Amino acid sequence: MTTFEELDLIAPLQRAISDQKYTTPTPIQSQTIPAALEGRDVLGCAQTGTGKTAAFALPILDELGRQKRKASPNRPLVLVLAPTRELAIQIGESFATYGKHLRLRQVLVYGGVSQGNQVRALNRGAHILVATPGRLLDLMNQGFIELDQLEMFVLDEADRMLDMGFLPDLKRIISKLPRDRQSLFFSATMPPKIVELSRSLLDDPISVNVTPKTTSVERIEQRVVFVERNGKLGVLQKVLAGDGAERAIVFTRTKRGANVLAEKLTKDGVRAVAIHGNKSQSARQRALEAFRRKQVQVLVATDVAARGIDIDGVTHVINYDIPVEPESYVHRIGRTGRAGAEGIALSFCSEAEYDELRAIEKFIGQKIPLDPSQPNPPSRADSRTHHGSRRPHASKPTRGQRRFGSQRADSAPSRPKRAAAGSESLSGGNRKRKPRRKGTQRRASVVQAS
Repeated sequence: MTTFEELDLIAPLQRAISDQKYTTPTPIQSQTIPAALEGRDVLGCAQTGTGKTAAFALPILDELGRQKRKASPNRPLVLVLAPTRELAIQIGESFATYGKHLRLRQVLVYGGVSQGNQVRALNRGAHILVATPGRLLDLMNQGFIELDQLEMFVLDEADRMLDMGFLPDLKRIISKLPRDRQSLFFSATMPPKIVELSRSLLDDPISVNVTPKTTSVERIEQRVVFVERNGKLGVLQKVLAGDGAERAIVFTRTKRGANVLAEKLTKDGVRAVAIHGNKSQSARQRALEAFRRKQVQVLVATDVAARGIDIDGVTHVINYDIPVEPESYVHRIGRTGRAGAEGIALSFCSEAEYDELRAIEKFIGQKIPLDPSQPNPPSRADSRTHHGSRRPHASKPTRGQRRFGSQRADSAPSRPKRAAAGSESLSGGNRKRKPRRKGTQRRASVVQAS
């Protein structure tokens, strides 16, 4: 499949795609949409910013548009699970954009806000439910959501779900799903736990991996600046004052660090706002909207927001603190270079963060180049630099220091204890696959052609 016109999508969807001026599908879209239209389960692996949302939203909207069924109160036909509120809202906006010419109802369910409006919307009926696990389980336990009529299930950013400790919640949700359903499973990485989960959840899926684990985003210009902790603010101010830094996301390791940095930048005359897990949902949405409308130049964020920020035109991503987990680096820098645009990712590395930098370079399979403006850059031939085996004049950190430095300061909720083996079924039993619609041979040719 080389164009969206080759898909046998219903006319309202084709109009919406044309309105967005979409012509050529991304690799994840071209390889998963035809199979999803056939009713196949899908296991898709691709980095953020590659079009995964459209890859599952378009087949879902196409099927619902053909059925023309009335939405039943509290019984959705489609469930999309997302790890964060920001991502859930982003997915909801995409469904609204692609389905604007269809008479379909969707409801967003997430924590951090009163459940009253969400409950009333569910009572009116919803074809599509986009939810985060915690609030979904709360409403299910209160009897406001029944999944017995569910036909399609989407698990998005599955690896982030596990990172945030949602595996027990996922087990409880999945155990309530009907056996006869279509499941679409998407993740940015495929560690062993994700593979195991997908095997329990999916039935004879088509597997698509368009982003190998060690591949970074090539269109992003990555650089590293070596600077001690007390010098990072000055370097950041110079970067933000330079040409081209129109819209920047700055990542810190802790929520307090994000607040402090945003306050310092504001006092220096830089329009900045912080976003992290301790902020209320309304405050987070106001911050994102101000950033989207260019009312502020800098969004200071923690990793909890790394995958929930989908804003075009981000010129710079700056790692004020080097992330502890290499995977987080990829998700952070993926906030720039979106929709085919180019971007710059700067990482400020202090002496105490050399180990984290080396782990990132090993993970992405390349060394991050020094920034051209690096004052007195360390020689790569010097074995005491970050590419060597020793740190200059650095003593080995104590166990307590290393443990403190590796804490996930902004992960919420905390990681629960591992559930007992065999305590709950992920698949809900053996499922009988029924063909979605007639005309399988007609659509099969589309799959083969892609």
